[in-house]
Amino acid sequence: MKRAVSLVLILALVATVSGQPLSEKKIDRLTERVMQEFNVPGIAVAVVKDDRVVLMKGYGVRSIATGEKTDEHTLFAIASNTKAFTSAALAILVDEGKLRWDTRVTDIIPEFRLYNSYVTEEFIIKDLLTHRSGMGLGAGDLMSWPDSADFSTAEIIHNLRYLKQTSPFRTKYDYDNLLYIVAGEVVARVSGQSWEDFVESRIMGPLGMNESATSFKRIKDRSNIIDAHVPVDGRLQVVPKQEAKRHNSVGGIYSNVSDLGKWVIMQLNRGSYGSNPGMRIFSEEAHREMWTPQTIKPVSAAGPYRSHFAAYGLGWDLTDVNGYLQVSHTGSHSGIVTRVTMLPELKLGIIVLTNQQETAAHQAITNAILDGYLGIRGEDRVAALKEKVLKEQAGAKEVTDRIWATVEAQRMKSLAFDSTGVTVTRALEGTYTDAWFGDVVISRENGHLRFRALKSPRMRGEMFHYLANTFIVKWDDRSMDADAFAVFTLDRDGNPASFKMEAISPLTDFSFDFQDLFLERQKENK
Repeated sequence: MKRAVSLVLILALVATVSGQPLSEKKIDRLTERVMQEFNVPGIAVAVVKDDRVVLMKGYGVRSIATGEKTDEHTLFAIASNTKAFTSAALAILVDEGKLRWDTRVTDIIPEFRLYNSYVTEEFIIKDLLTHRSGMGLGAGDLMSWPDSADFSTAEIIHNLRYLKQTSPFRTKYDYDNLLYIVAGEVVARVSGQSWEDFVESRIMGPLGMNESATSFKRIKDRSNIIDAHVPVDGRLQVVPKQEAKRHNSVGGIYSNVSDLGKWVIMQLNRGSYGSNPGMRIFSEEAHREMWTPQTIKPVSAAGPYRSHFAAYGLGWDLTDVNGYLQVSHTGSHSGIVTRVTMLPELKLGIIVLTNQQETAAHQAITNAILDGYLGIRGEDRVAALKEKVLKEQAGAKEVTDRIWATVEAQRMKSLAFDSTGVTVTRALEGTYTDAWFGDVVISRENGHLRFRALKSPRMRGEMFHYLANTFIVKWDDRSMDADAFAVFTLDRDGNPASFKMEAISPLTDFSFDFQDLFLERQKENK
């Protein structure tokens, strides 16, 4: 009798620890609520458990323009979830002995240079993948964001040398994108194939990810693909999909929950796939390296779960969640955000793809599904995240409203740099050059001062006087939500000599790395 009671208690304990997964109907209601609360037109969700896809569905519509339904085969840009594919591609080459994780980058790309010569000499393959270069958050991203710009891979590799270190090498986590472009070039030079060909033939092909592609241009069937959506003045609008021209290794992949389920199952099986244990994308040793903490990150005290560490591996975020290892990553393009989350010890994977850029949507769905498996009850993840979003938006609005009120107050005043009352906006006209970003032209058009970046076509807008020597650039493309200060300096004769920039709103995407620009005025040839 005692043995029977003990067995019942053990089974009850196991059930409590493993939790009860949300039913399909509950996930349906959860996702529909998320779409409504966060104004997301379409979402796709997949849940993988014990080598099986237990849920795979699309919700809502692919586009508000067409009203066509989202399903499990609908293609989304997965953005920075591409990074794990780049890491996996390098792992394959490591397995084949064609390079090592500690191979110096200059051994593969001799022209590779960073601002600090010591860092250049010591920079290894791992450093390309771990956000510990010493460059600042999003440094140089304006060479590939917001519209893939007009910079070639060769130009980006060359221009890295102009981005100053903001912290000592390998001491601080600062997310970067450009070094994953370099990593893609390493794959190409070592393998003899383009990054796109390599990933499709060595990863997607074997896994049967037949509907996915490594770039928008390579998608074979575009009949079932989302539009990207951005809220502008409180209303959703369709914006152009980010179609990387060259830099796909950082965020170019298009996929769906049907194909990504296969990718996640392979990851949870440490590189193996299919019914034959010998079928592998990469070795267990390489897999272990990718899931080993490489760069320490701060642990958020306000996180939704009990966590004691946070780190970045090779293409993956790593943390502990209520005693379990969590391996995850997010991806963000204009109008698109995605999330892949795995708890390896539970053989659990959660994939959420959305066609609107509010990150709280994928967080709410992921956390609510996790709660079911972790046995957490009584938490309203949607309400908590909605409150957080509204608070952040209100704070940002307060900042921007105050600044635009100042602009309006200045509108009827003299646009002067000093107390002489002399209007000098015409003196601002000219070409200004940054070492890595190239030329910006400030000109007068129809009586208005205009900003135009020559190598980033979407970065153009009207300039308004703010205070003293500071102007504001209001971008023509209002979906960017990234208006910026332009702070001018004068030479000894009182003429504009240079300017620096910074984002106005605290919610501006970090890839608008205006703070890294230093634009010097070019002397006119007479």
